[in-house]
Amino acid sequence: MIMNPVITTTNDITLITLQNCPSDLKFIADVFRHIADFGVDVDMISLAPTQGTFTSVSFTIADNDLGKILAFTSELHEKSKIKTIVSSGNCKISVYDPAMKNSPGVAAEVFQAAAMIETDIRIITTSEVDISLLVTAADFNQTLQEIEKKFCTKQ
Repeated sequence: MIMNPVITTTNDITLITLQNCPSDLKFIADVFRHIADFGVDVDMISLAPTQGTFTSVSFTIADNDLGKILAFTSELHEKSKIKTIVSSGNCKISVYDPAMKNSPGVAAEVFQAAAMIETDIRIITTSEVDISLLVTAADFNQTLQEIEKKFCTKQ
């Protein structure tokens, strides 16, 4: 199990989901190129499995950057019928430890902690050494406390 996880948080995050996107990777790359051209940093990205020739793409940005890309997402809808779903005011909790790479069960521990309070999780991203949860602001404090409790007792 993780010996010394670093738990970090970020507030004021918007989750944007683009539904009915062409599953063509060139199209998706172009979407993110446009977002970058607006000077907007993208953090978490999740690509749903394709359904036929379509997919859904979810990503997070800072709440204060939403206005920079709303016209672009509206244009996507007009040109290609992509539906944009926006959820602002979220918080990210990340659990990081290089030792996670060879420690099965860490995700289960994080998810169990979140499940203790029935956290409203908006998106999850992972790597070999990091698990990040995007949660509603309403669930943030309790979720963070449960995750910290779970890992403080393991040390």
